[in-house]
Amino acid sequence: MHTISLIIPCYNEEVNIQKGVLDKIGNYVQHVSAIREVIISDDGSTDDTKALIKKEYLHRYPLFRLLENEHKGKAQTLISAILAATGDYVLFTDIDLATPIEEVEKMIHEIEKNTDIIIGSRSGARKGAPLTRKIMAVGFIVIRNFIIGLKNIKDTQCGFKAFRTDAAKRIINSLIVFKNTQGVEGSSVSAGFDLEFIFLATKMGLSITEIPVVWKHVETKNVNFITDTIETMQDILRIKYYDITGTYKI
Repeated sequence: MHTISLIIPCYNEEVNIQKGVLDKIGNYVQHVSAIREVIISDDGSTDDTKALIKKEYLHRYPLFRLLENEHKGKAQTLISAILAATGDYVLFTDIDLATPIEEVEKMIHEIEKNTDIIIGSRSGARKGAPLTRKIMAVGFIVIRNFIIGLKNIKDTQCGFKAFRTDAAKRIINSLIVFKNTQGVEGSSVSAGFDLEFIFLATKMGLSITEIPVVWKHVETKNVNFITDTIETMQDILRIKYYDITGTYKI
């Protein structure tokens, strides 16, 4: 059986933690033998997130580890966790549990087939999401497909994904747009990070499968759709530029 490092990025998640999301995760993973560790990768939180985790959770759940990063955005928070992971696979999930933690079982089933990358897909109704977000999601897919391809992947942005760890580290070595992000102000979800990561995976010929997962809309303060959309469009254009100029080293 392959071992898994479960990675949970977080930034100012005091409210979610007080709702018991880490208890749900901790109680679940202790019964899943494939999960070797749970890496909570903090993006320089300024609220009581880190204090709560240290006081209430690290001693209660032996699999939990806390990585304390400088505030550089979600992309660098994930990269630091991947580089620290000891499992055969890294599996990402968002701390708000928009995809229930029990969906890990679907990932484990695909991991045992030795697939390099498994992407959770919310394609379909996207239960609970406002109409404006559904329309924006469709527009994003059209633009993404036109500029950088990825037409065979329905949902690049779901926060529920698994990568073979050595493949993920290989991709990290080839990143350009998100190679060394500088410090940021406020939340930064780095939507373009998923695109560059998966784009490079396809260029490397890694095996990718997409599986449907349960997903419910959870309103989050960490997403600003106007600024995040502008940043993502810029990232898409940069990915295209580096590709057509042969800058990527695969």
